[in-house]
Amino acid sequence: MQLPPADRTRSPYTGYTRAHWEAAADTLLAAVEPYATGDRALYHLPGDRTSWSGRLSDGLEGYARTLLLAAFRRDEKVLERYADGLAAGAGGVWPRIEDRGQPLVEAASIALALRLTRPLLWDRLDDSVRQRAAHWLGDALTAEPWPCNWELFPVTVAGFLQETGHEPDACRAAVDRGLARVEEWYAGGGWYTDGPRRAFDHYNGWALHLYPVLHAWLAGDAGLLDRYGARLEAHLADCARLFGGDGAPVHQGRSLTYRFATAAPLWLGALTGRTPLPPGETRRLASGALRYFLDRGAVDDRGLLTLGWHGPDETVLQGYSGPASPYWASKGFLGLLLPADHEVWTAVEQPGPAERSDALTPVAAPNWLLQSTRSDGLVRLHNHGSEDVRYDPHYTRLAYSTATRPSPAHDNSVIVGGDPSRTGIVPLGVGEGWAASRHTAGAGAQVVSLVVASGPVEVRAHLVAGAAPGTPVRVTGWTPGEGVRAELVPVHGLSGTGQVVGVTGPTDGATLFVALARLTGEPAPAPPADLVTVEVPNGEEIAVRWASGATRRFRFARAQDGTWSVRPQ
Repeated sequence: MQLPPADRTRSPYTGYTRAHWEAAADTLLAAVEPYATGDRALYHLPGDRTSWSGRLSDGLEGYARTLLLAAFRRDEKVLERYADGLAAGAGGVWPRIEDRGQPLVEAASIALALRLTRPLLWDRLDDSVRQRAAHWLGDALTAEPWPCNWELFPVTVAGFLQETGHEPDACRAAVDRGLARVEEWYAGGGWYTDGPRRAFDHYNGWALHLYPVLHAWLAGDAGLLDRYGARLEAHLADCARLFGGDGAPVHQGRSLTYRFATAAPLWLGALTGRTPLPPGETRRLASGALRYFLDRGAVDDRGLLTLGWHGPDETVLQGYSGPASPYWASKGFLGLLLPADHEVWTAVEQPGPAERSDALTPVAAPNWLLQSTRSDGLVRLHNHGSEDVRYDPHYTRLAYSTATRPSPAHDNSVIVGGDPSRTGIVPLGVGEGWAASRHTAGAGAQVVSLVVASGPVEVRAHLVAGAAPGTPVRVTGWTPGEGVRAELVPVHGLSGTGQVVGVTGPTDGATLFVALARLTGEPAPAPPADLVTVEVPNGEEIAVRWASGATRRFRFARAQDGTWSVRPQ
């Protein structure tokens, strides 16, 4: 993708200005136009993949998600094309909105786009077209969503229909119902679970904060905006730490093909005035994410977003991923709603957290420890509390980063008896420089895992209980990634060479295994063993002494119900 030259007089970082974002949006919108049907109601993007919702739904997805980008760009000529598609689509081309169907998702994008551009698009339509569109959207008010961020799609549709005077009672009920359901999943500190399970990922920013805050802001509801804005502000303090120095978001969770949609909550905070971040830092983080993906092949030679991470990559896709799914990345262009003279666009870029200093940040709600190092700009996420309903390598591994991705060899895992399972994760606490959890492993064994970190070095301790004597245990570490090296050194109960191949040892009752791990972009770092000493005085205690002289002690203990835990001493 060809963009204007970076403006180095305005920034020592990405050099991206509003003009770069506008050019990127224009290029993406121009590239999809040839794939619109003659009536412009559907966008059938090329490729041999069809989502589980079918080709018709995928075509609607192409219309809705690129319309959202056009709404942020606010180009009247482009919006005219989408007006034609709206008339045809709502006139019978689009599939109906039904319970737990993909059209419900796309209806939210269409409704939000219409709400944002009402004077430019909706108000200029013939009344008959408006009536047909409102009728099609109206099914979203009563359609049953999946119990996750989908609950906010009826809210988003209802907000628009209520504003335009359609079915006020039904709209009010849909808003109240959706917000009440999501309220049950607020875990505190600016974090939501994506549904009743402990699923924490980028959906916090690009969905669970985005829709309620935008609804409150557009409705002018000060009470709602105070509630959801305060939560957004709290979330952004952590969200800013999920981006590496090169702009990469942490590679964790579902729907990673949405890529720079990760920038949406950053812009949302600036748009609503509910952010702890300076304007220059907001643009640095958002522009860093956009540039990271554009520089690494996210857009193909036709100007289309590919199904993947950098370029095409099936490992980050789900069954619901269709050819146009990546265009949820349109949410990353939310900042274009800010006027050109807004301080986010005029300020000089400022470094993000990963560029400023080494940091160890406990995040209580998901029970994560975020570990970042200034020298290489890497961010590592130690996961001791998030999982999906099934084993998912993007949720259930012990650690993720901005420079690596989950490997088929089960990186960052404890493999008991050849089984890499990690289910029933129970958070056991997170604090300054440490995090811990318990989970069920292969053959029903119980594993209590502890990470203690400083700089780029990690001490990883795993107590395995309930396995038959002599059961082999393999502990794996990081997979080497782009420009980074990975190390894993056995300390106690383990032997062998490290990295993702792992180090191994047998069980003998409740057995403690300890290793040192490191992921670093430094060219010639000191050996991990020179930076930390670990003592295991017995099978239930460890003492971690860093080269700085700081010492931490932890004790593993068995409760009367047979469960194990670990706490700092």
